[in-house]
Order: sequence, then structure tokens, then C-alpha cells
Amino acid sequence: MLLDMRPLQGPSGSRGVGSYARGLLGGLIETGFDANLTLLLDAALDEPKLPAGGYRLAGCRRRYHGQLAAYEEAVALGADLRRIRPDVYHAIDFRLPGRSPCPLVVTLHDLIPWSWGGSRMRGERLRYWIGKRLLPRADLVLAVSESTARDAVRFGRVDSGRVRVVLEAAGPDYAPRPGAGQTVRARWGLEPGYLLFVGALDARKDPAALLTALEAARVKRPGLELVIAGDPGPQAPRSMPGARLMGRISESELADLYTAAGCFVFPSRYEGFGLPCLEAMACGCPVAAYRNSSVQEVVDGAGLLVADGDARALGRAAADMAAEPDRWRRAGLERARSFSWRAAATQTIAGYESVWRTEIIASP
Repeated sequence: MLLDMRPLQGPSGSRGVGSYARGLLGGLIETGFDANLTLLLDAALDEPKLPAGGYRLAGCRRRYHGQLAAYEEAVALGADLRRIRPDVYHAIDFRLPGRSPCPLVVTLHDLIPWSWGGSRMRGERLRYWIGKRLLPRADLVLAVSESTARDAVRFGRVDSGRVRVVLEAAGPDYAPRPGAGQTVRARWGLEPGYLLFVGALDARKDPAALLTALEAARVKRPGLELVIAGDPGPQAPRSMPGARLMGRISESELADLYTAAGCFVFPSRYEGFGLPCLEAMACGCPVAAYRNSSVQEVVDGAGLLVADGDARALGRAAADMAAEPDRWRRAGLERARSFSWRAAATQTIAGYESVWRTEIIASP
């Protein structure tokens, strides 16, 4: 079984795909499947930090690592697969072979360039066009949510019989942190009970709506502070008046911020899964978000979901939750416990076995 871990070697390593890669690999090791694994890495890049396990490593080399990477991949990856000769190849992003000599499993995180945003996503559509075109050739597509599974069929033109939903989970760092209130006060001068947003401030995350939500929340609770954590990204507004920008921080620091927050506010207009919502709930942080895409699957009844795009309703919901966080903390923690990387790994292994058995039966 060849599992592509190259996303850990680039910018994706600190994003959702990187969290998925680390979580799935940890789950596969926990289930004892690691002796069956070979991890594919780019030999020209630094080896990422990997957990101990009985897996093997295989290398490949690529010239391009940016906009043209997926196009080079479509040409070069087939030769790598013929050389390594795995029983099954698992791509965890859109690095897909034009022709695969072995069964192909693909994790689909989203098809947002086609499902949301229209002309604003032209650049992203061009970048990922070849991956989308090759997606229907996969023997199995593992969608990270029911919403993404529907998009795989509607926009990716994948046969519904080849799609399975395998939900993600929060990483091990995301749990209630004892003394988090004192930690954020001492480290950043924050008073616990603030509103928190985590992630890039691009158009899909709607930073203008985030400020409108803050304004509405302060009508109900004057003085409420908004904290923004994570790399704001190249699309971020020049300023976010009234907000405290923390920049990129470690996962343990983020767990402290989640734990001490009064409410996590998430004005995203579309998600493939919605991992920040799950991370927040796993730390006992109440969640207020728009009711759209996969967000409603992840949060379910453990948070407050408002009409998509209604920023003022979002702000009022966040203020209400921050006023009585204990009620929502318990619901969120219970919800978060229903997701685990061990369960995701077990379901993924079942997917490997199904395509491998089909290949054996089809072989002469």
C-alpha cells in the first residue's frame, strides 16, 4: 500500500491537507496497519517529521512544486508507480496519475473552485483542472463529508458507487487545556471569553462578515474582543479594525486559544469538512457558524448555526454563547468524541481491501 505523504513537505503541511495526512497516518499506525505501508516522499525536499512506525519509504523527484505541479504529476507519477509496484496507491490530494498501473484511491477534500465562488475561482480552477478531470478514473474516492461526496458526483462526475464518506477528526493536541485562561492572559494579555476565528482571511471565509458579526456581538456584550489566529493569507484585507491578529501559532498554542475562548465564530461560506469547528469543539469551545455545506454535518446540534450569510445573526449567536459557555462546551465535547482518526483509518483500510479484492478478481 503506497500512501502519498508529499503534502507534508510543502505549504500544505501546515493546512488542512497536512492535518489529514498526520491524522490518517497516526490512525493507520494505531490500528497496526503500518507494516503494510510505504510512504511516498519527494526526495528533493526535506523529509517531514514522521511518527515512529513499521512503514517503509519510497522517493520520487519533481521539477515543479507550484501551479504546474498537478500537470507534471499526471505525466510522471505513472512511471513512479510502475517502479514502486504497490498493490494500491492512495493520493491524499490532487496529485493524480494520467494512467495508474494499480488501483487508485483518492481522498477528496473539496471541489470548492467549482462548487462555490464562480468567476472568483478561475485561478484555482485552472490549477486543479487536471486533477478534477482525472478524478473519475479513481477506483475509490474517499470524501471527507457527505457534502463533498455530493460534490464529487455533481461537479467531479464520479460514479456514486465509487464514493465513500470517511470523516476526519481533530488532532491529539486539541483537547481542553488546564490553565488555558491563565496561559493566554500571561502570554498574550488576553482576557478569557473572547470571540475567536482561526484560518486564512480569504473571500470564502468572508472577513467583512466577521467584522459585522463582531459589531452585532458588541451590541449585546460591549467590550467583547475578537481574536484571529493563523496565517491571514494573501487575500486578507489590509486591516481588520477591532480585531487582534495573532498570526501563525503552534497547535498547542491554538488549543489554549480555543479552550479560553467564549465562542469560535466561523463565517465561512463553504467548506469541504470544516476542521476548525471540530478542533474548537474538541477543546470545549462553543461554535457559531453559518448553516451551509459540510459545516452543519460537523457541528450538528452541538453549536448554533444561523442562515448562510447573515453576519448579524452570527454575531448575536456568538454573544449569546459566550455568555453561557459551559452549556455549549459539554455539547461540543460530546460531539467531538464521535470523530476519531482510528475510525477513519479503519474505514480507509476497508476501502483499500475492497479495491484490491476487485483487482484480484478482475485479473486473469
